Amino acid sequence: MAESSAVQQPTTDLDETAVIARDLIRIDTTNYGEGRAKGEREAAEYVEARLAALGFAPQLFEPAPRRTSVVARVPGRNPGKPALVLHGHLDVVPADPRNWSVDPFAGEIRDGMLWGRGAVDMKDMDAMILTALGDIIGSGSLPERELVVAFFADEEAGGGVGAGWLVDHHPELFDGATEAISEVGGYSITVGGERAYLLQTGEKSLIWVRLVAHGVAAHGSRLIRDNAVTKLAEAIARLGRTEWPLHLTDTTRELLAAIADTLGVDPEQVTPDELALATGSASGFVTATLRTTTNPTALDAGYKHNVIPDRAEALVDIRTLPGQEDAVLEEVREIIGDEIEIEFVHRDVGLESSTTGPLVDAVTRSLAVHDPDARVFPYLLSGGTDNKSLSRLGIAGYGFSPLRLPADLDFPAMFHGVDERVPLDALSFGRKVLRDLLLSY
Repeated sequence: MAESSAVQQPTTDLDETAVIARDLIRIDTTNYGEGRAKGEREAAEYVEARLAALGFAPQLFEPAPRRTSVVARVPGRNPGKPALVLHGHLDVVPADPRNWSVDPFAGEIRDGMLWGRGAVDMKDMDAMILTALGDIIGSGSLPERELVVAFFADEEAGGGVGAGWLVDHHPELFDGATEAISEVGGYSITVGGERAYLLQTGEKSLIWVRLVAHGVAAHGSRLIRDNAVTKLAEAIARLGRTEWPLHLTDTTRELLAAIADTLGVDPEQVTPDELALATGSASGFVTATLRTTTNPTALDAGYKHNVIPDRAEALVDIRTLPGQEDAVLEEVREIIGDEIEIEFVHRDVGLESSTTGPLVDAVTRSLAVHDPDARVFPYLLSGGTDNKSLSRLGIAGYGFSPLRLPADLDFPAMFHGVDERVPLDALSFGRKVLRDLLLSY
């Protein structure tokens, strides 16, 4: 781990949101995928205690050892309104400390920011949920509508022992809910010198596959043309270099139109890719929503230098636009050829919720109170969230983790990145905006 020249700041006057997020970061909940994880139990128990202190009756669910989720019902002032699911996840992706300038699980405060794995994805939002609820209950009030507050396990591996398991085995937990709010939206970007907030109103589909090639096992010195590694490498190269065609969903068209309007340009005279790049640091997410992506992410073959293996494998992360899943898979099969087998590791739906309506209006009003000049843009997420699981119950999901960020911070790069960090003042901002939203919607 590299040493940082920055001096760690005193933490005696930290906003409670930063304190909770820091505490959660210090609980290592690494999820390696495919059933391997350190587990969320201690983080779940921490959240359970916080919820209980507010007077709620949280429930713990553990379908596999240490894979723990927390769910609580919060009454609302208006029982005639449908319930709202407010959810986060407790697991994080792995972090190699050798690549970080700080200990990824120390929850350090440096340069006005909270550093650590989960600071962005998504223990910051977990903390904002708890403090926003604390502000509401502490003032002697209730949220406008009933809330289903959930902190899920296993989101980083598709939710098989988290949100997905709860939807399948305890759908009654979400009775009466029609909408949900969670991560990867609500953060600010700068477009043409103006600040705007991205409200996540949809997600690409998720298809994780394993490609398998078979060949002849033999001594490494022989002439073997039926080589599994060679066949797999050729297929992976073709797939990884495929340029998928542009395809705009309704959400993306609306986003690009808003960007063009902000820039004062004719969207018919500027390409979608150029408009996406105008979102600055967010362009890494936005450009990926204009088309399918098929990224090879892992290779596995052989066990000794002089042994030709009879099997070679590769993992590929496929993200398609909603509704294009089957068509893309057919094309993938054509690209890789008949000799390569496809095994499905995980598959989940694409989503596209309405970009208008009472919830979107309430989000816009809540942001305007604290950032009057900012605009709100809908966008399609290139990744995925636990809203996919909730959609099986007919719950429309949105990403709104409100953070007002400096224009020079490459915030999207923090998701699953190195030196993950979030500004302390952004956490305080998000706490207030989320509080106002829950009080008014």
